[in-house]
Formats: sequence, C-alpha cells, structure tokens
Amino acid sequence: MHTTPLSPDDPAELGGFTLLRRIGHGGMGQVYLGESAAGEAVAVKVIKPTVVDSETRQRFAQEIEVLKTVWGPRVAAFVKADTESEQPWLATEYVEGPDLRRLMDTRGVLTPLAAASLGATLAEALAGVHSQGLLHRDLKPANILLGPNGPKIIDFGLAVFAESSASLTAPNMVMGTPACMSPEQANGEKPLKAPVDVYALGAVLLFMTTGHYPYQADHVQVLFSHIVNPEKAPDLSGVPEELAGLLSSMLQYAQQDRPTMDEVVAQCVAVIKSHGVTVAQARRRLTSLTAVAYEPPAPDPVPAPAPATTVSPASAEATTVLAPAKDPMAVAPTVPLPQQSAPTHPPAYTPTVAVITTDSEPDSGPVDVAVPPADPAPAPAPATTTRPPAGPRRSAAARRIASQLRETYASTAPF
Repeated sequence: MHTTPLSPDDPAELGGFTLLRRIGHGGMGQVYLGESAAGEAVAVKVIKPTVVDSETRQRFAQEIEVLKTVWGPRVAAFVKADTESEQPWLATEYVEGPDLRRLMDTRGVLTPLAAASLGATLAEALAGVHSQGLLHRDLKPANILLGPNGPKIIDFGLAVFAESSASLTAPNMVMGTPACMSPEQANGEKPLKAPVDVYALGAVLLFMTTGHYPYQADHVQVLFSHIVNPEKAPDLSGVPEELAGLLSSMLQYAQQDRPTMDEVVAQCVAVIKSHGVTVAQARRRLTSLTAVAYEPPAPDPVPAPAPATTVSPASAEATTVLAPAKDPMAVAPTVPLPQQSAPTHPPAYTPTVAVITTDSEPDSGPVDVAVPPADPAPAPAPATTTRPPAGPRRSAAARRIASQLRETYASTAPF
C-alpha cells in the first residue's frame, strides 16, 4: 500500500498506537499506518476535526458496530476504536499491498484468468457478508486491497443491515460511488438488497479488464441519468469474450436478472478451469501481481565492505581475501566468518593455498592466499618450529585460513 510521511500537524500517537505514516485520506478524515506496543501493524482512520459533530459521531459509531459484526478471511478485521475522543478514530487490520485502482495504474488491465480469480474470491467473500445480514454498498477498486494472501475488502462505512431500512442518511440522499453504483441505489430505493453488491462487483471486474466503468460522463448529473435509464445499456466494449456473459448478467438493470454471488463464484471457477489451472494456482498468480504494483519502503542503506585485496593479480584464478567487514550483515556465507568472507571460485575449482607464517606471527596483518604461478619459484627454506609431543601448534592466521578453506569447500561442493 502506498504511504507518505506524516505532516507536522499529524498526531504521533493515538489510542496506544504509534502513527508511522499516512496511508490515504477522504472527505471525512485521514488514514494512518499505525503500530501497537507489540509491533502489530494497523490502519488507523481518524475523523477530521472540521467534520466532527453529533451526526458524524453517530454515523462513525454505526460503522464501528457494523465492523464488529462483519468477519471473514477477505474482510479487513476490526481491531479497536473510540467514538468519544476529541478526534474519533478506528483501527483495523493493515493489509500490505496496493488497492485495485493503483494496481491498474501500475500493472494495467488484468488477464481473464486473473480477473476470474479476483471475481471468485470477492464474490465468495461478499456472499459471507450477505449471510451475516449485511451489505457493503460502496464496493469499488479503491476499497479492495491485494495483499500477500489475496484480495481483502475494506471500508464498510456505508454498510447497512440488508433487511433494515434504517439509515442515518436523509430520505432523498444517495450515498456511494457513482462509477460502481447500481440503478436501484442511484434511484434512492430502500431497502437495498444483495444484488446491489453484485452490480458493484461487476463494475469492478469490468474496470479491471477494460479500464473503464459501465457508464462514463464528464458531469455526475449526466452519469446518474445514464445509470438510472433502463434503455441505456452499460458499455461492455473491450471485455474478454470468456467474461462477457458473466459481466453482462451482473450489470443488468433489473435486480432479479442478476446472478447470485454463489452463481458468480461458479462461473468464475469455470473460467479458471478452462485455462487448465486449479483455483489455488490462479490465486497465486493473482497475488503475484502485488510484487509488480507494490514497492515497500527501501531499507536503510548497508555500509559497503572494505575493498578487496587481490593477491597474485597475474593469475586468472587468483583468489582474494576481504578486509574485515565493519557491518557483520555485509558478510553472508553459509557459516559466517567473523572477519573474512569466503572467496568466490569457479565450479569444481580446488584452490591451492600457500601460507607463510610462523608461530610468533601476530593475529592481525595481511594473509596471502593464492594459486601458485605456472612456473613456481623455489620455495623458501621452511621456518624452524618446535612442536610439542601432543601435536602441532598453529598460529591464529593458519587457523583462520583453515576455517576459510572449510567454508570454500562447503560453498562449492555439488551436494
């Protein structure tokens, strides 16, 4: 998910959560990336002081009660909230990944296979929401996040109980996103029922496969006139042939002509299987798009290791010994060496080591490790050493070389 730094006016802490960055904002408030005392990431939605009044608090409290009721693996979970504080806030599960709108901006339209996987997953999730007696009412690309484990639905701020006509909105007020709004919602009909979310999901899938919505206009009044006109057919240009029938049925004007969410799942699964892959394989391919669209913040730079000291430069297979690394994370062999990293050799290369040392040699200082030249020079007279009966003594430098050789063999072994 795209984030931006906090501004000087942003709070540093709220409700026990440390606020780290901004995630997004809307007409009613700001959303932050927060962190609990134990390090759990959350999305914290804060109502702007300029819009805090009794009605806003009541609507916000209703949203929280709805979130407490909604559950499921594809719904961002409720964590904590406070409607009575000076700035009411709500914390939900943080989903690390782009919303579908940003995915489209970065990746472009989805393939039929990816769209079918997306449709099956979301339809199944929304069927679960409907079984709890709830509707979303504002499903759109910006309210669907593609996380590491698949898509998740967020922002149930306009959700209502499916069988209830109770609402905090005025009798003639229409709330929602026009681009994905069904005709009955645009007409202000109440109570709304499950087909309103079927239509919105069809609009989302249409956008993700073609780059446009069912109806488009320069002015919102004209857009509404298109949506509520039963003679005005939705624009299905560019829809992949294998999805055309499904999207046409989901975007039908009359509610009773639209499929149920379970029927949407079945048709999407049929498209997936027609590609010769399983549903699980299609889901993995869909979530792999997150790596294309989401770029997490870059880690703090790691200091570069000291330059290598090359020994026997005339030899094409000369090995090198790195100077001790200042940052232990800069050295990453299979078995970490405290001061030196393992040299790199071609496959099946067996190094020849010449160690020039004495028992009195100090631990520090350069160590020569090299392949002898083709025409070796006469070896120097060996140093005279006294070895105790218990076994040979080895200097610190020799022990270091032996450790390095063991690592070299381990890293180049074929097994």
